[in-house]
Amino acid sequence: MSQDPIGLLDSGVGGLSVLRELLRQHPQEDYLYFADQAHVPYGSRTLEQVRGYCESIVRFLRAQGAKLIVVACNTASAAALHPLRRTFPELRFVGMEPAVKPAAQASRSRSVGVLATPATFQGKLFASVVERFAQGVELIEVVLPGLVEQIESGQLESPATRRILQQGLAPLRSRGVDTLVLACTHYPFVIPQIRQLAGDGVEVIDPAPAIARQTGRLLAEVGPADPNGPAGHVTLYSTGDAPALARMAEELIQLRAESLSMSWRGLELLAD
Repeated sequence: MSQDPIGLLDSGVGGLSVLRELLRQHPQEDYLYFADQAHVPYGSRTLEQVRGYCESIVRFLRAQGAKLIVVACNTASAAALHPLRRTFPELRFVGMEPAVKPAAQASRSRSVGVLATPATFQGKLFASVVERFAQGVELIEVVLPGLVEQIESGQLESPATRRILQQGLAPLRSRGVDTLVLACTHYPFVIPQIRQLAGDGVEVIDPAPAIARQTGRLLAEVGPADPNGPAGHVTLYSTGDAPALARMAEELIQLRAESLSMSWRGLELLAD
């Protein structure tokens, strides 16, 4: 049995929604969670920029002994997942794939809303998912400008957050949407508001449980922790405000963990 950690990366706190489910399904594993908050949100950056950030973060996580990397960010997965697999062939990666397939299967109206950032919609990964799984289904792409920043600052139930959601979700009612795909890992933290505004009968799909299950399948290849051992350890890293990341982890997923500060020098990561 291996006690090497699982590495996760995101632009900020969104990937904590994935970490929450990983901790539920695989509690004996150790985790390294890297939040690149100096560059949040990734959704407004170019694909090339995101690829550069992700490659550097993966190098850091690998140096810390990570046996498996979860790219817990839809934008980063869209921009960098395939390049990362080519650059680090010795590592196993789990990426965020928009849950179009289960949404298409679940939709009775054949009208599905996808909530994501512009970069996710521009990536080849999203185009591939649509081509494979969305035949005969109307997909309505919804961008929610400013929502990631609201969640990063802990403003989950503020009037500004509600306005962003209202503006994005209101047009979907007239289009007969009965299923919503959350294609940004930040968005599960506002699921209660999304469900309220989307209306009764609309299914909201959070991909985190499926990502945790896929991680479990890869753990069988790279070496899982002892299933009868004690609960694992979580270490947080931030290129922004490390104490604030620790506070958000406790608030959002009831996790108390050490948070360490990192900084960028070009595309090199340095411990503060």
